[in-house]
Amino acid sequence: MSRVTPVFVDLVRVETRLYNAVSARLRAEQGLGLGQFEMLDIIDRVPGCRVLDIVNELAITVGAVSKAVDRLEAAGWCLRVAHPQDRRSSVLRLTPEGEKQLAASRPIVESELLSLTAAISADDLARIASTLAALRATLEAGADSRPS
Repeated sequence: MSRVTPVFVDLVRVETRLYNAVSARLRAEQGLGLGQFEMLDIIDRVPGCRVLDIVNELAITVGAVSKAVDRLEAAGWCLRVAHPQDRRSSVLRLTPEGEKQLAASRPIVESELLSLTAAISADDLARIASTLAALRATLEAGADSRPS
């Protein structure tokens, strides 16, 4: 086994455990999961956000994002409006309720992540962040990172 395989396994297990812990706390305190939070956050951050913007950021399929956005709409947290230049496309916008949900959820996500990573020194966390940013940039530049 190469030395990169155990690193990959650790990376996946850490991501899964962090994701599950943050999602469980969000669900308990705000009634939404981390996946929903991420989509609300992307809609908020990306001007003129479309389904494809979420697809590209999360590297999941159009179908998965479209269904997730349908659920966000049903919850009253976002809506689709006609794209001003392309009538075949929709722009996603947060509703006032979605903005409130996102604002209330951000500190919970931050607090839980701080708690879960408290055993890691600031220097080590900075090194991890730098390494992951470089790996992410490399992967996102390649065709293999795109959902099929």
